[in-house]
Amino acid sequence: MVYNEKDLMREQILDAASIVFGKYGYKKSTMDDIGAAIKKGKTAVYYYFTSKEDIFRAVIEREAGMLGKSIISSTAQGENAINKLTLYIKSRMQTLQNVSIFYDAMKNELFDHLDFMNNVRKNYDQFEISLVKDILIQGVKEGSFKVSHPEKTAELIVIMLKGLEIPIFLRADLSDIEERISDIINLIVYGLVHSTKKTTS
Repeated sequence: MVYNEKDLMREQILDAASIVFGKYGYKKSTMDDIGAAIKKGKTAVYYYFTSKEDIFRAVIEREAGMLGKSIISSTAQGENAINKLTLYIKSRMQTLQNVSIFYDAMKNELFDHLDFMNNVRKNYDQFEISLVKDILIQGVKEGSFKVSHPEKTAELIVIMLKGLEIPIFLRADLSDIEERISDIINLIVYGLVHSTKKTTS
């Protein structure tokens, strides 16, 4: 993607805002803080964004896009449905650690007063459910998965992963996190297969 000067400035503001929101939280962060972070003052920030909420929304949507692209790119490398489901889980859980603002906003009820958050949550959840459903349907066609209701099963898988995020990410040891993710993959993938098959990723 080719950026013009205006696009580059907008991206710089979002980069700075991500750091500011991560450091102070949404409520305590100000347009002055973001302006200071780009060394241009809040007047420059207001040229690109109408409010702090407007910037926050852009940061959330950008991180959601990063997560979605990472998951799609990873699953596309799978040779079959078992590979794709394995790569989906691994990519999802690993990338979430790098989109902390989006992750916090998805989990934190303090952001419920922001009108756009419900749509962001709904749209992203639907993206994941749809992706997993397609993988499950492919797995059924390949004879790998035994699934009677792909959409309901996809919803359950996404809900399960969301419920496991906090217990996993509270662990500071990276190797322990990787081991936990591997356990989750085996639990979900082997729970769906017709017969024991070794996953490859």
